[in-house]
Amino acid sequence: MNRRKFVRNSLYTAALAGVNTLPLSALAYDHDVVRLTILHTNDVHSRVEAFPDDGSRNANQGGASRRAALIDSIRKQEKNVLLFDSGDIFQGTPYFNVFGGEIEFKLMTAMKYDAATMGNHDFDGGMDGFVKQLPHADFPFITSNYDFSDTPIKGKTEKYKTWMVEDMKIGLYGLGIELDGLVAPEHYGDTQYLDPITVAREYERMLREEMKCDYVICLSHLGYRYRDDKVSDIVLAKQTYHTDLILGGHTHTFMRQPDVQENLSGHPVFINQAGWAGILLGRVDIVFERGTQRRRMNSQNVIVQ
Repeated sequence: MNRRKFVRNSLYTAALAGVNTLPLSALAYDHDVVRLTILHTNDVHSRVEAFPDDGSRNANQGGASRRAALIDSIRKQEKNVLLFDSGDIFQGTPYFNVFGGEIEFKLMTAMKYDAATMGNHDFDGGMDGFVKQLPHADFPFITSNYDFSDTPIKGKTEKYKTWMVEDMKIGLYGLGIELDGLVAPEHYGDTQYLDPITVAREYERMLREEMKCDYVICLSHLGYRYRDDKVSDIVLAKQTYHTDLILGGHTHTFMRQPDVQENLSGHPVFINQAGWAGILLGRVDIVFERGTQRRRMNSQNVIVQ
């Protein structure tokens, strides 16, 4: 997103919802606010080691150990941190071919991920292969629009999850892309793909109205945008009512700043994605003003190096 568009979106968002664009540091020590830092990855594709220092475009970037160190340093600075992944954890290096996902899940567990959703490549070892690696994942997979009732994954994922961050309630649901045409049929078997817009409206309403969540997040592996009318994060944002933040994947989009779209309630929805291969760590900082609907938000995807 270019600077002019980002400034326009920021002003547009502030006008719509009272989102204040003042620096977050201005409220850092205010007792009437809650500060939340959301860290996120997507499409890491089994990239365990950093890219080699060989002069190529991604030289000396990424790597699980560096990401872990960056996450740890942020946790030492910030009181409230949630860490998510938007899918395609598997496939892309020999680590997956040899170990089938064990290394990736163990590393994410060590980094204390709070939740992830499934991407199409997370089916590349088949459903039995995915289930075999789940004991190494000490975090839940949130898959709201895949019906696994007649598959080995039945009961192994969750439809939504909530967290209390001080006195603010955060809700999360997850959406996956249609697998037909992307994944070999024998790898997803009898998995039923449910319409993501319909499912999103169901879970965002439940999280907001029934569970009284103050902030609703979608972990999406739908893709940021397409030239046709295929469902994307932009389409999702425009066709929902209560979702505040979409953390995307699948299209490997490197975003310097979040995109902002207006939802059906006339409120802003922020969309962010962090490229691929663990080169970036997505970061979104939100300050909630207690007793009001006002929020202050800042985002900067950080290069892992």
